[in-house]
Amino acid sequence: MISDYFRLAMKNLHHRGIRSWLTLLGIFIGVAAVVSLISLGDGLKLAVASQFGVGDSQVITIQASGLNAGPPGSGAIEPLVENNVQAIANVPGVEYAFGRIISYARIEFNKKLSVGYLASIPMGEDKEDAYEASGVEIIQGRLLKDGDTNKVIAGYNFYNKKDVFEKPIVVGSRIVIQGKEFEVIGVTKKKGSFILDNVIIMNENSMRDLLDYGNKVDIIMAKVKDPKNMDKVEEDIEKVMREERDVKTGEENFAVSTPEATLSTINQVIGGVQAFVVIIASISIIVGAIGIVNTMTTSVLERRKEIGIMKAIGAKNSQIFLQFFIEAGMLGLIGGIIGVFIGGMFGYFGIVGINGLIGANIQPNVNVFLILLALVGSFLIGSFAGVVPAMNAAKQNPVEALKG
Repeated sequence: MISDYFRLAMKNLHHRGIRSWLTLLGIFIGVAAVVSLISLGDGLKLAVASQFGVGDSQVITIQASGLNAGPPGSGAIEPLVENNVQAIANVPGVEYAFGRIISYARIEFNKKLSVGYLASIPMGEDKEDAYEASGVEIIQGRLLKDGDTNKVIAGYNFYNKKDVFEKPIVVGSRIVIQGKEFEVIGVTKKKGSFILDNVIIMNENSMRDLLDYGNKVDIIMAKVKDPKNMDKVEEDIEKVMREERDVKTGEENFAVSTPEATLSTINQVIGGVQAFVVIIASISIIVGAIGIVNTMTTSVLERRKEIGIMKAIGAKNSQIFLQFFIEAGMLGLIGGIIGVFIGGMFGYFGIVGINGLIGANIQPNVNVFLILLALVGSFLIGSFAGVVPAMNAAKQNPVEALKG
């Protein structure tokens, strides 16, 4: 029985032709905007998360405060030093801690010159910990060992892209860094991170000699033994660093952060933007609902004789109401279906564009819950918009309706 209402509704919508399509416009635009922008927002959150280049969620990072327009620690008036690393390693709850140097450097290859990131890997027993915490894996060649001199590991983009040096850097390639020649012994796997995929990694002692770095450290990474104690360990590290750098609470010249805290802040900002966009898109959906009210009201007036005939042969008021109610719902649902399809396409290609822009590797996915919510919502919006016209249709006097 209910299927007959839907079939008749589709027939009537098809009969009205272009008027039905124009009515769908507001719903379609609103749903498409909501679906595409929420999908893009979710993809952007994942893309931002991938850029941090931290392979272990239990790692706390510490760096000196400064105008960090470049690598971590750059622009700091009072940089971190090696003694700070040992002090943090002694904090209860810290499994290990190590310092890293990260700096810009001149890189020459294939008679081309570029400026890129250079990062150190610590010596001794900290080396394996640093590889683990930083998520460094090799796709070609091998990792650095303590005995390697004048040898480096190249990030994936040096191997995959040819736009800078017009030739891929592979194992065995020789590159010149700050005027000194180094042999590439490994290439990292693609991480989708702007940092990890575009960095040259070398042993710490080699990098200190190359850049005359002294005992400075750009960033300290500390792994927490138990993730449940992240907040407590973070507070203890801040306390130790205040003592190390002789500063009071509120006057810190350093920053201590966890991946979760940083990503949470960014996600809140993106979530706020998404909520604002949904509000703006809702205006279009409201306009579409008003269009459905107008269309269904006009339809009731045009179909007075049809309503009169239906009542004359025994149709109940509830049946007349349900027919127009479902028609209005179908208008909303069809607009929702088109909006979901178009919005999904925009979301998909938008995420592909984000991957190409920042070198991320985010897989576009289908948010089934969002799609179902959009479809059910569009049907309900259309249905409720058609309540008043449907009630007017049900109240029609059969005798007057037959007179036209």
